[in-house]
Amino acid sequence: MADQSIVSALILGLIEGLTEFIPVSSTAHVLLAGHFLGFKSPGNTFAVLIQLGAILAILAVYAAKLIRIALALPTSAKARRFVLCVLIAFLPAALIGVIAHGFIKTVLFETPRLICVVLIVGGVILYAIDRLPLKPRYKDIMDYPPSLALKIGLFQCLAMVPGTSRSGATIAGALLMGADKRSAAEFSFFLAMPTMLGAFTLDLYKNRDALSFDDGMLIVVGFVAAFFAALLVVRSLLDFVSRRGFAPFAIWRIVVGVAGLIGLALWG
Repeated sequence: MADQSIVSALILGLIEGLTEFIPVSSTAHVLLAGHFLGFKSPGNTFAVLIQLGAILAILAVYAAKLIRIALALPTSAKARRFVLCVLIAFLPAALIGVIAHGFIKTVLFETPRLICVVLIVGGVILYAIDRLPLKPRYKDIMDYPPSLALKIGLFQCLAMVPGTSRSGATIAGALLMGADKRSAAEFSFFLAMPTMLGAFTLDLYKNRDALSFDDGMLIVVGFVAAFFAALLVVRSLLDFVSRRGFAPFAIWRIVVGVAGLIGLALWG
C-alpha cells in the first residue's frame, strides 16, 4: 500500500468528519477531493464506508440522550412518538436508496461537474432560506409531529444527488416546514443515525466482492480520522447555528463549487 494512499485516506477522512453534519455535502467534498488527489475506490465505496467513523462520533455524543429515550419508551408517549418520527423520516430515503443504488453509484457519483453545480445551486437555495423571515412553530425535536417528520424525510431524498447534502436537505426542509434552526440541525443528527448506518450496510453488502485488504486498511484510516473530526463538529454545531445561522455554510458551498468547476476546467 502506497504511503500516498494512506495520506489521501487520512485527508479524506478528516474532510468527511468535518463536513458530514454540516449542510455542505460531505459526499461532494470527499468525491471532489478524491478526484483531485487521484484517489480511486471501487464504486466510490470508500466515500460511504468511512461514514462509519462519523456515525460512531454522533452515537458517542448522543449516547446519554439515546439511553434516556430508550428507557422512557415503555412509559413515555413523547419518547415513542419521537422514535416513530425518526423512523418515518428515514423510510423514504431508505426505499429510494435500495431501488436506485446502482444508478446513484455508477452515474451520479461519477459526475464531478454535476456535483459542483449542485453545490452552487444548493448554496444559493440554503442562503435564501436562511434569510427568509420564517416564524418557527417547533423548537424541540421531541415535539415534532409525524407529519413534519415525513416531510423532512421526503426532503432528505434530494440528497441522493451528490452535492445536495443530506443534512442540508433535511435542515432546509425542516426550516421551511416550521422548525427553528437549532432543532432542525439536531433532528438532522438523529436522522443521520439510521440513514448513514443503512447506507453503510447496503454499500458494504453491494461491494463485498470488490473490497480487498488494502481497501480495508484505507477505510480504517479514513473512518478513524472521520470519527475525531466529526466529534469536534457535532459538539459545536448547534451553538454555532443558533448564533450564526446557515449562511456561512451556504457561502462555503458556492465557493467550493466554483473552485471545483475551475479546477476541472484547468486540470480535468
